[in-house]
Amino acid sequence: MDTIPYINWLIMAASFVVLIWLGWKSSKTVHANNDDESGFLVAGRSLGPFVGAATIVATGYSGWGFMGSPGVAYQYGAIELLGNFMFAPAMVIAVLFFARFLARRAETLGSNTIPEYAAQLHGTGGMARLVHGVAALVTIVLLLVFLTSQIKAVGILAAGWLDLPQAWGATLMIAIIILYTMLGGLTAVAWTDTLMLMGMLIAAVIICVQVFSDIPLGQMIADLKAIDPALVNPATSDPYGPGRGSVFLVLPYALMFSAVLPYMAVRFLAFRPDVKFSVVAMWTAPFACILSLIPIVGLYMRIKMPELAEADQAMPVYLETFLHPVLGGFITLCILFAMQSTANSLLHTVSSAASHDLRLALFPTHENPRTVLLINRVAVAAFGLFGLGMMLYTPPFFLSWLGILGTGTLLAALVGPVFVSAFWRGNAYGALAAMVGGFCTSGYLLIWTDAGWVVGPLVGCAISTALYVGVSLATVGLAARHANA
Repeated sequence: MDTIPYINWLIMAASFVVLIWLGWKSSKTVHANNDDESGFLVAGRSLGPFVGAATIVATGYSGWGFMGSPGVAYQYGAIELLGNFMFAPAMVIAVLFFARFLARRAETLGSNTIPEYAAQLHGTGGMARLVHGVAALVTIVLLLVFLTSQIKAVGILAAGWLDLPQAWGATLMIAIIILYTMLGGLTAVAWTDTLMLMGMLIAAVIICVQVFSDIPLGQMIADLKAIDPALVNPATSDPYGPGRGSVFLVLPYALMFSAVLPYMAVRFLAFRPDVKFSVVAMWTAPFACILSLIPIVGLYMRIKMPELAEADQAMPVYLETFLHPVLGGFITLCILFAMQSTANSLLHTVSSAASHDLRLALFPTHENPRTVLLINRVAVAAFGLFGLGMMLYTPPFFLSWLGILGTGTLLAALVGPVFVSAFWRGNAYGALAAMVGGFCTSGYLLIWTDAGWVVGPLVGCAISTALYVGVSLATVGLAARHANA
Protein backbone atom coordinates (compact mmCIF):
# COMPACT_ATOMS: atom_id res chain seq x y z
CA MET A 1 0.00 0.00 0.00
CA ASP A 2 1.63 3.26 -1.08
CA THR A 3 1.50 6.75 0.42
CA ILE A 4 -1.77 7.82 -1.17
CA PRO A 5 -3.89 4.97 0.31
CA TYR A 6 -2.46 5.82 3.73
CA ILE A 7 -3.61 9.42 3.21
CA ASN A 8 -7.00 8.16 2.07
CA TRP A 9 -7.30 6.03 5.20
CA LEU A 10 -6.51 9.06 7.37
CA ILE A 11 -9.14 11.16 5.55
CA MET A 12 -11.69 8.38 5.91
CA ALA A 13 -10.91 7.89 9.61
CA ALA A 14 -11.36 11.61 10.28
CA SER A 15 -14.72 11.57 8.48
CA PHE A 16 -15.83 8.55 10.50
CA VAL A 17 -15.05 10.39 13.74
CA VAL A 18 -17.16 13.37 12.62
CA LEU A 19 -20.09 11.19 11.51
CA ILE A 20 -20.13 9.20 14.73
CA TRP A 21 -19.88 12.41 16.76
CA LEU A 22 -22.89 13.82 14.90
CA GLY A 23 -24.76 10.59 15.59
CA TRP A 24 -23.95 10.82 19.28
CA LYS A 25 -24.98 14.50 19.47
CA SER A 26 -28.23 13.83 17.64
CA SER A 27 -29.12 11.02 20.05
CA LYS A 28 -30.33 13.72 22.45
CA THR A 29 -33.29 14.30 20.11
CA VAL A 30 -34.08 10.58 20.19
CA HIS A 31 -34.31 10.58 23.99
CA ALA A 32 -36.30 13.82 24.27
CA ASN A 33 -39.95 13.61 25.29
CA ASN A 34 -39.45 10.38 27.28
CA ASP A 35 -38.10 8.39 24.34
CA ASP A 36 -41.21 8.93 22.25
CA GLU A 37 -40.77 7.16 18.89
CA SER A 38 -41.06 10.42 16.96
CA GLY A 39 -37.57 11.34 18.17
CA PHE A 40 -36.07 8.40 16.29
CA LEU A 41 -38.49 8.20 13.36
CA VAL A 42 -39.07 11.88 12.43
CA ALA A 43 -36.34 13.73 14.37
CA GLY A 44 -38.88 14.96 16.90
CA ARG A 45 -40.29 17.21 14.12
CA SER A 46 -37.32 19.52 14.67
CA LEU A 47 -35.74 20.14 11.24
CA GLY A 48 -35.20 23.71 10.08
CA PRO A 49 -35.26 24.94 6.45
CA PHE A 50 -31.53 24.65 5.68
CA VAL A 51 -31.01 21.20 7.18
CA GLY A 52 -34.32 20.02 5.76
CA ALA A 53 -33.46 21.18 2.23
CA ALA A 54 -29.97 19.71 2.52
CA THR A 55 -31.18 16.27 3.56
CA ILE A 56 -33.85 16.21 0.81
CA VAL A 57 -31.35 17.06 -1.93
CA ALA A 58 -28.53 14.90 -0.57
CA THR A 59 -30.84 11.90 -0.41
CA GLY A 60 -32.31 12.45 -3.86
CA TYR A 61 -29.04 13.09 -5.69
CA SER A 62 -26.57 10.79 -4.02
CA GLY A 63 -25.34 7.34 -5.01
CA TRP A 64 -27.07 7.08 -8.36
CA GLY A 65 -26.25 10.74 -9.11
CA PHE A 66 -22.51 10.35 -8.62
CA MET A 67 -21.99 6.74 -9.74
CA GLY A 68 -25.02 5.52 -11.67
CA SER A 69 -25.84 8.69 -13.59
CA PRO A 70 -22.35 9.17 -15.12
CA GLY A 71 -22.55 5.54 -16.19
CA VAL A 72 -25.87 6.16 -17.92
CA ALA A 73 -24.45 9.28 -19.62
CA TYR A 74 -21.42 7.27 -20.75
CA GLN A 75 -23.64 4.66 -22.37
CA TYR A 76 -26.60 6.71 -23.63
CA GLY A 77 -25.22 10.24 -24.03
CA ALA A 78 -26.46 13.73 -23.20
CA ILE A 79 -30.05 12.57 -22.67
CA GLU A 80 -28.99 11.75 -19.10
CA LEU A 81 -28.11 15.40 -18.42
CA LEU A 82 -31.65 16.47 -19.25
CA GLY A 83 -33.16 13.58 -17.34
CA ASN A 84 -31.03 14.29 -14.27
CA PHE A 85 -31.88 17.98 -14.30
CA MET A 86 -35.62 17.24 -14.11
CA PHE A 87 -35.20 16.34 -10.45
CA ALA A 88 -34.40 19.94 -9.49
CA PRO A 89 -37.76 21.54 -10.42
CA ALA A 90 -39.58 18.41 -9.25
CA MET A 91 -38.11 18.69 -5.75
CA VAL A 92 -38.96 22.39 -5.60
CA ILE A 93 -42.57 21.73 -6.67
CA ALA A 94 -42.89 18.96 -4.07
CA VAL A 95 -41.57 21.24 -1.33
CA LEU A 96 -43.76 24.21 -2.31
CA PHE A 97 -47.06 22.48 -3.01
CA PHE A 98 -47.11 19.19 -1.12
CA ALA A 99 -44.75 19.25 1.85
CA ARG A 100 -46.74 21.53 4.16
CA PHE A 101 -49.99 19.71 3.46
CA LEU A 102 -48.41 16.34 4.23
CA ALA A 103 -46.60 17.67 7.31
CA ARG A 104 -49.73 19.23 8.83
CA ARG A 105 -51.99 16.28 8.15
CA ALA A 106 -49.40 13.81 9.47
CA GLU A 107 -48.93 15.86 12.63
CA THR A 108 -52.70 15.92 13.18
CA LEU A 109 -52.94 12.16 12.71
CA GLY A 110 -49.81 11.49 14.75
CA SER A 111 -48.10 9.70 11.84
CA ASN A 112 -44.39 8.95 12.18
CA THR A 113 -43.90 7.13 8.88
CA ILE A 114 -45.45 7.17 5.42
CA PRO A 115 -47.01 3.68 5.73
CA GLU A 116 -48.54 4.77 9.05
CA TYR A 117 -49.87 7.94 7.40
CA ALA A 118 -51.48 5.89 4.60
CA ALA A 119 -53.10 3.58 7.15
CA GLN A 120 -54.43 6.31 9.47
CA LEU A 121 -55.83 8.20 6.50
CA HIS A 122 -57.96 5.27 5.40
CA GLY A 123 -59.81 4.25 8.52
CA THR A 124 -59.32 2.41 11.76
CA GLY A 125 -59.40 -1.16 12.97
CA GLY A 126 -58.53 -4.25 11.00
CA MET A 127 -58.62 -2.74 7.50
CA ALA A 128 -56.36 0.12 8.51
CA ARG A 129 -53.94 -2.37 10.04
CA LEU A 130 -54.00 -4.35 6.79
CA VAL A 131 -53.18 -1.21 4.79
CA HIS A 132 -50.43 -0.46 7.30
CA GLY A 133 -48.92 -3.93 7.00
CA VAL A 134 -49.07 -4.11 3.19
CA ALA A 135 -47.54 -0.64 2.82
CA ALA A 136 -44.77 -1.63 5.23
CA LEU A 137 -44.03 -4.90 3.40
CA VAL A 138 -43.92 -3.20 0.01
CA THR A 139 -41.60 -0.54 1.43
CA ILE A 140 -39.26 -3.11 2.95
CA VAL A 141 -39.03 -5.31 -0.15
CA LEU A 142 -38.52 -2.55 -2.71
CA LEU A 143 -36.23 -0.32 -0.69
CA LEU A 144 -34.05 -3.30 0.15
CA VAL A 145 -33.57 -3.64 -3.61
CA PHE A 146 -32.43 -0.02 -3.80
CA LEU A 147 -30.34 -0.34 -0.64
CA THR A 148 -28.48 -3.23 -2.29
CA SER A 149 -27.52 -1.00 -5.22
CA GLN A 150 -26.36 1.75 -2.86
CA ILE A 151 -24.19 -0.65 -0.84
CA LYS A 152 -22.66 -1.95 -4.06
CA ALA A 153 -21.92 1.59 -5.25
CA VAL A 154 -20.30 2.43 -1.92
CA GLY A 155 -18.31 -0.80 -2.04
CA ILE A 156 -17.01 -0.20 -5.58
CA LEU A 157 -15.76 3.28 -4.78
CA ALA A 158 -14.44 2.61 -1.27
CA ALA A 159 -12.59 -0.49 -2.44
CA GLY A 160 -10.66 1.37 -5.10
CA TRP A 161 -9.95 4.34 -2.87
CA LEU A 162 -8.79 2.39 0.18
CA ASP A 163 -7.14 -0.47 -1.75
CA LEU A 164 -9.54 -3.07 -0.36
CA PRO A 165 -11.61 -5.89 -1.86
CA GLN A 166 -15.09 -4.65 -2.79
CA ALA A 167 -16.77 -6.74 -0.10
CA TRP A 168 -14.52 -5.29 2.61
CA GLY A 169 -15.09 -1.73 1.42
CA ALA A 170 -18.85 -2.22 1.47
CA THR A 171 -18.69 -3.83 4.92
CA LEU A 172 -16.69 -0.95 6.37
CA MET A 173 -19.03 1.70 4.99
CA ILE A 174 -22.27 0.02 6.01
CA ALA A 175 -20.90 -0.55 9.52
CA ILE A 176 -20.37 3.19 10.00
CA ILE A 177 -23.80 3.98 8.56
CA ILE A 178 -25.40 1.48 10.93
CA LEU A 179 -23.61 2.98 13.93
CA TYR A 180 -24.58 6.64 13.53
CA THR A 181 -28.11 5.80 12.33
CA MET A 182 -28.66 3.62 15.40
CA LEU A 183 -27.46 6.44 17.63
CA GLY A 184 -29.52 9.32 16.28
CA GLY A 185 -32.26 8.04 14.00
CA LEU A 186 -33.56 10.55 11.45
CA THR A 187 -31.82 13.43 13.24
CA ALA A 188 -28.45 11.78 12.70
CA VAL A 189 -29.39 11.05 9.09
CA ALA A 190 -30.38 14.69 8.47
CA TRP A 191 -27.35 16.21 10.20
CA THR A 192 -24.88 13.92 8.45
CA ASP A 193 -26.69 14.52 5.14
CA THR A 194 -26.13 18.26 5.57
CA LEU A 195 -22.41 17.77 6.08
CA MET A 196 -22.32 15.39 3.13
CA LEU A 197 -24.18 17.79 0.84
CA MET A 198 -21.62 20.53 1.42
CA GLY A 199 -18.93 18.14 0.24
CA MET A 200 -21.05 17.02 -2.70
CA LEU A 201 -21.51 20.61 -3.88
CA ILE A 202 -17.78 21.32 -3.65
CA ALA A 203 -17.04 18.09 -5.55
CA ALA A 204 -19.52 19.00 -8.30
CA VAL A 205 -17.94 22.42 -8.80
CA ILE A 206 -14.39 21.00 -8.91
CA ILE A 207 -15.41 18.33 -11.42
CA CYS A 208 -17.08 20.84 -13.74
CA VAL A 209 -14.08 23.19 -13.62
CA GLN A 210 -11.69 20.34 -14.50
CA VAL A 211 -13.84 18.91 -17.29
CA PHE A 212 -14.58 22.18 -19.06
CA SER A 213 -11.05 23.45 -18.62
CA ASP A 214 -9.86 20.39 -20.54
CA ILE A 215 -12.65 20.19 -23.12
CA PRO A 216 -14.81 23.30 -23.69
CA LEU A 217 -18.51 22.66 -24.16
CA GLY A 218 -18.49 23.28 -27.94
CA GLN A 219 -15.60 20.90 -28.48
CA MET A 220 -17.24 18.30 -26.25
CA ILE A 221 -20.38 18.36 -28.38
CA ALA A 222 -18.33 18.03 -31.58
CA ASP A 223 -16.25 15.16 -30.18
CA LEU A 224 -19.35 13.28 -29.05
CA LYS A 225 -20.95 13.71 -32.49
CA ALA A 226 -17.81 12.28 -34.06
CA ILE A 227 -18.09 9.17 -31.85
CA ASP A 228 -21.83 8.72 -32.34
CA PRO A 229 -24.32 11.47 -33.32
CA ALA A 230 -26.97 9.81 -31.14
CA LEU A 231 -24.94 10.74 -28.05
CA VAL A 232 -25.88 14.39 -28.65
CA ASN A 233 -29.01 14.15 -30.80
CA PRO A 234 -30.71 10.87 -29.87
CA ALA A 235 -33.60 9.45 -31.86
CA THR A 236 -35.15 8.07 -28.68
CA SER A 237 -35.08 8.83 -24.95
CA ASP A 238 -33.50 5.50 -24.04
CA PRO A 239 -33.18 4.38 -21.29
CA TYR A 240 -36.21 6.43 -20.18
CA GLY A 241 -38.56 5.51 -23.00
CA PRO A 242 -38.78 4.87 -26.74
CA GLY A 243 -40.13 8.30 -27.79
CA ARG A 244 -37.93 11.36 -28.20
CA GLY A 245 -40.03 13.25 -25.66
CA SER A 246 -40.10 10.44 -23.12
CA VAL A 247 -37.29 12.05 -21.14
CA PHE A 248 -39.67 14.85 -20.11
CA LEU A 249 -41.71 12.24 -18.27
CA VAL A 250 -38.87 12.32 -15.74
CA LEU A 251 -40.43 15.52 -14.36
CA PRO A 252 -43.69 13.91 -13.13
CA TYR A 253 -41.73 10.81 -12.16
CA ALA A 254 -39.32 12.91 -10.08
CA LEU A 255 -42.24 14.77 -8.52
CA MET A 256 -43.75 11.47 -7.40
CA PHE A 257 -40.27 10.38 -6.30
CA SER A 258 -39.94 13.41 -4.02
CA ALA A 259 -43.50 13.46 -2.70
CA VAL A 260 -44.38 9.77 -2.32
CA LEU A 261 -41.31 7.61 -1.64
CA PRO A 262 -41.19 6.94 2.11
CA TYR A 263 -37.49 7.69 2.51
CA MET A 264 -37.95 11.08 0.81
CA ALA A 265 -41.42 12.11 2.04
CA VAL A 266 -40.67 11.26 5.67
CA ARG A 267 -38.52 14.39 5.73
CA PHE A 268 -41.64 16.49 5.24
CA LEU A 269 -42.97 14.99 8.46
CA ALA A 270 -39.79 16.01 10.29
CA PHE A 271 -39.92 19.80 9.77
CA ARG A 272 -40.65 22.15 12.65
CA PRO A 273 -44.25 23.40 12.56
CA ASP A 274 -43.10 27.02 12.10
CA VAL A 275 -40.90 26.38 9.04
CA LYS A 276 -41.76 28.33 5.88
CA PHE A 277 -41.55 25.94 2.94
CA SER A 278 -40.85 28.80 0.54
CA VAL A 279 -37.52 29.18 2.35
CA VAL A 280 -36.92 25.43 2.09
CA ALA A 281 -37.51 25.70 -1.68
CA MET A 282 -35.05 28.61 -1.96
CA TRP A 283 -32.32 26.35 -0.56
CA THR A 284 -33.44 23.26 -2.47
CA ALA A 285 -33.29 24.85 -5.95
CA PRO A 286 -29.59 25.84 -6.12
CA PHE A 287 -28.46 22.69 -4.32
CA ALA A 288 -30.28 20.47 -6.83
CA CYS A 289 -29.23 22.46 -9.93
CA ILE A 290 -25.54 22.21 -9.06
CA LEU A 291 -25.72 18.46 -8.50
CA SER A 292 -27.59 18.01 -11.79
CA LEU A 293 -24.33 18.66 -13.64
CA ILE A 294 -22.57 15.51 -12.41
CA PRO A 295 -23.46 13.30 -15.45
CA ILE A 296 -21.06 15.44 -17.49
CA VAL A 297 -18.35 13.09 -16.23
CA GLY A 298 -19.88 10.27 -18.27
CA LEU A 299 -19.73 12.32 -21.47
CA TYR A 300 -16.16 13.37 -20.73
CA MET A 301 -15.10 9.77 -20.16
CA ARG A 302 -16.85 8.63 -23.37
CA ILE A 303 -14.49 10.97 -25.23
CA LYS A 304 -11.36 10.21 -23.23
CA MET A 305 -11.82 6.46 -22.67
CA PRO A 306 -14.45 5.07 -25.04
CA GLU A 307 -13.52 1.43 -24.37
CA LEU A 308 -14.43 1.08 -20.68
CA ALA A 309 -15.57 -2.47 -19.90
CA GLU A 310 -18.41 -1.26 -17.67
CA ALA A 311 -20.24 2.05 -17.95
CA ASP A 312 -20.57 2.23 -14.15
CA GLN A 313 -16.77 2.54 -13.94
CA ALA A 314 -16.88 6.01 -15.55
CA MET A 315 -16.66 7.95 -12.29
CA PRO A 316 -14.07 5.77 -10.47
CA VAL A 317 -11.75 5.70 -13.49
CA TYR A 318 -12.16 9.44 -13.97
CA LEU A 319 -11.08 10.12 -10.40
CA GLU A 320 -8.07 7.84 -10.68
CA THR A 321 -6.94 9.15 -14.07
CA PHE A 322 -7.71 12.83 -14.47
CA LEU A 323 -7.36 14.38 -11.01
CA HIS A 324 -4.40 14.84 -8.67
CA PRO A 325 -4.45 11.98 -6.15
CA VAL A 326 -5.07 14.25 -3.16
CA LEU A 327 -7.86 16.14 -4.95
CA GLY A 328 -9.26 12.88 -6.26
CA GLY A 329 -9.18 11.50 -2.72
CA PHE A 330 -11.16 14.46 -1.40
CA ILE A 331 -13.77 14.16 -4.15
CA THR A 332 -13.97 10.41 -3.61
CA LEU A 333 -14.75 11.09 0.04
CA CYS A 334 -17.47 13.54 -1.03
CA ILE A 335 -18.93 10.94 -3.38
CA LEU A 336 -18.84 8.33 -0.64
CA PHE A 337 -20.68 10.88 1.48
CA ALA A 338 -23.20 11.22 -1.34
CA MET A 339 -23.86 7.52 -1.50
CA GLN A 340 -24.03 7.26 2.29
CA SER A 341 -26.69 9.98 2.37
CA THR A 342 -29.07 7.76 0.43
CA ALA A 343 -27.96 4.52 2.06
CA ASN A 344 -28.58 5.89 5.56
CA SER A 345 -32.02 7.15 4.55
CA LEU A 346 -32.96 3.83 2.98
CA LEU A 347 -31.69 1.93 6.00
CA HIS A 348 -33.61 4.18 8.41
CA THR A 349 -36.82 3.86 6.38
CA VAL A 350 -36.61 0.08 5.92
CA SER A 351 -35.86 -0.50 9.60
CA SER A 352 -38.69 1.88 10.58
CA ALA A 353 -41.12 0.01 8.32
CA ALA A 354 -40.22 -3.22 10.10
CA SER A 355 -39.76 -2.08 13.70
CA HIS A 356 -42.60 0.47 13.77
CA ASP A 357 -45.06 -0.18 10.94
CA LEU A 358 -45.11 -3.96 10.89
CA ARG A 359 -45.06 -4.07 14.69
CA LEU A 360 -48.12 -1.80 14.93
CA ALA A 361 -49.92 -3.66 12.13
CA LEU A 362 -49.43 -7.00 13.88
CA PHE A 363 -49.35 -5.92 17.53
CA PRO A 364 -51.15 -2.57 17.86
CA THR A 365 -51.09 -2.37 21.66
CA HIS A 366 -48.86 0.21 23.33
CA GLU A 367 -45.43 -0.89 24.48
CA ASN A 368 -42.72 0.52 26.73
CA PRO A 369 -41.00 3.43 24.88
CA ARG A 370 -37.50 2.24 25.76
CA THR A 371 -38.28 -1.25 24.49
CA VAL A 372 -39.65 0.19 21.26
CA LEU A 373 -36.53 2.34 20.80
CA LEU A 374 -34.36 -0.75 21.27
CA ILE A 375 -36.40 -2.53 18.60
CA ASN A 376 -35.91 0.44 16.26
CA ARG A 377 -32.15 0.34 16.75
CA VAL A 378 -31.82 -3.43 16.44
CA ALA A 379 -33.76 -3.26 13.16
CA VAL A 380 -31.23 -0.76 11.79
CA ALA A 381 -28.38 -3.20 12.44
CA ALA A 382 -30.31 -6.22 11.17
CA PHE A 383 -31.38 -4.68 7.85
CA GLY A 384 -27.99 -3.07 7.30
CA LEU A 385 -26.34 -6.48 7.53
CA PHE A 386 -29.09 -8.08 5.44
CA GLY A 387 -28.58 -5.49 2.68
CA LEU A 388 -24.84 -6.19 2.77
CA GLY A 389 -25.54 -9.89 2.37
CA MET A 390 -27.81 -9.24 -0.61
CA MET A 391 -25.06 -7.17 -2.24
CA LEU A 392 -22.48 -9.92 -1.74
CA TYR A 393 -24.56 -12.70 -3.29
CA THR A 394 -26.56 -11.02 -6.05
CA PRO A 395 -25.38 -11.28 -9.69
CA PRO A 396 -23.97 -8.23 -11.54
CA PHE A 397 -26.47 -5.48 -12.28
CA PHE A 398 -26.67 -1.98 -13.71
CA LEU A 399 -26.76 0.33 -10.68
CA SER A 400 -29.20 2.89 -12.05
CA TRP A 401 -31.62 0.23 -13.30
CA LEU A 402 -31.76 -1.46 -9.91
CA GLY A 403 -32.44 1.90 -8.26
CA ILE A 404 -35.27 2.59 -10.70
CA LEU A 405 -36.72 -0.89 -10.10
CA GLY A 406 -36.93 -0.28 -6.35
CA THR A 407 -38.00 3.36 -6.25
CA GLY A 408 -40.16 3.37 -9.39
CA THR A 409 -42.18 0.36 -8.33
CA LEU A 410 -42.58 1.69 -4.80
CA LEU A 411 -43.87 5.07 -5.90
CA ALA A 412 -46.29 3.32 -8.27
CA ALA A 413 -47.58 1.29 -5.34
CA LEU A 414 -48.00 4.24 -2.96
CA VAL A 415 -49.06 7.08 -5.27
CA GLY A 416 -52.77 6.43 -4.70
CA PRO A 417 -52.96 6.22 -0.89
CA VAL A 418 -50.29 8.92 -0.32
CA PHE A 419 -50.44 11.47 -3.16
CA VAL A 420 -53.89 11.13 -4.77
CA SER A 421 -55.46 11.07 -1.30
CA ALA A 422 -54.36 14.69 -0.88
CA PHE A 423 -56.95 15.65 -3.51
CA TRP A 424 -59.55 12.91 -3.16
CA ARG A 425 -59.66 10.47 -0.27
CA GLY A 426 -60.67 6.89 -0.96
CA ASN A 427 -61.04 4.01 1.45
CA ALA A 428 -58.93 1.11 2.65
CA TYR A 429 -60.12 -1.20 -0.15
CA GLY A 430 -59.03 1.33 -2.75
CA ALA A 431 -55.68 1.82 -1.00
CA LEU A 432 -54.99 -1.92 -0.99
CA ALA A 433 -55.98 -2.31 -4.65
CA ALA A 434 -53.79 0.65 -5.61
CA MET A 435 -50.74 -0.78 -3.84
CA VAL A 436 -51.10 -4.22 -5.37
CA GLY A 437 -51.89 -2.91 -8.85
CA GLY A 438 -49.10 -0.34 -8.91
CA PHE A 439 -46.58 -2.85 -7.60
CA CYS A 440 -47.44 -5.52 -10.17
CA THR A 441 -47.70 -3.15 -13.14
CA SER A 442 -44.46 -1.25 -12.62
CA GLY A 443 -42.51 -4.34 -11.63
CA TYR A 444 -43.70 -6.27 -14.69
CA LEU A 445 -42.95 -3.42 -17.12
CA LEU A 446 -39.47 -2.80 -15.72
CA ILE A 447 -38.38 -6.43 -15.55
CA TRP A 448 -40.03 -8.10 -18.54
CA THR A 449 -40.58 -5.35 -21.13
CA ASP A 450 -38.68 -2.53 -22.85
CA ALA A 451 -41.16 0.14 -21.74
CA GLY A 452 -38.38 2.34 -20.33
CA TRP A 453 -37.18 3.32 -16.90
CA VAL A 454 -39.68 6.16 -16.52
CA VAL A 455 -42.58 4.91 -18.62
CA GLY A 456 -42.94 1.70 -16.60
CA PRO A 457 -43.32 3.39 -13.18
CA LEU A 458 -45.59 6.12 -14.61
CA VAL A 459 -47.90 3.54 -16.17
CA GLY A 460 -47.89 1.85 -12.76
CA CYS A 461 -48.85 5.20 -11.18
CA ALA A 462 -51.75 5.56 -13.62
CA ILE A 463 -53.00 2.05 -12.85
CA SER A 464 -52.58 2.64 -9.12
CA THR A 465 -54.55 5.90 -9.32
CA ALA A 466 -57.34 4.33 -11.35
CA LEU A 467 -57.63 1.42 -8.93
CA TYR A 468 -57.56 3.72 -5.91
CA VAL A 469 -60.46 5.79 -7.23
CA GLY A 470 -62.41 2.99 -8.91
CA VAL A 471 -62.25 0.44 -6.11
CA SER A 472 -62.99 3.09 -3.48
CA LEU A 473 -66.11 4.17 -5.36
CA ALA A 474 -67.19 0.57 -5.90
CA THR A 475 -66.83 -0.33 -2.23
CA VAL A 476 -68.41 2.69 -0.56
CA GLY A 477 -71.17 0.59 0.95
CA LEU A 478 -68.85 -2.21 2.02
CA ALA A 479 -66.47 0.25 3.67
CA ALA A 480 -69.36 1.93 5.51
CA ARG A 481 -70.67 -1.42 6.83
CA HIS A 482 -67.16 -2.36 7.95
CA ALA A 483 -66.75 0.99 9.74
CA ASN A 484 -70.05 0.52 11.58
CA ALA A 485 -69.34 -3.09 12.52
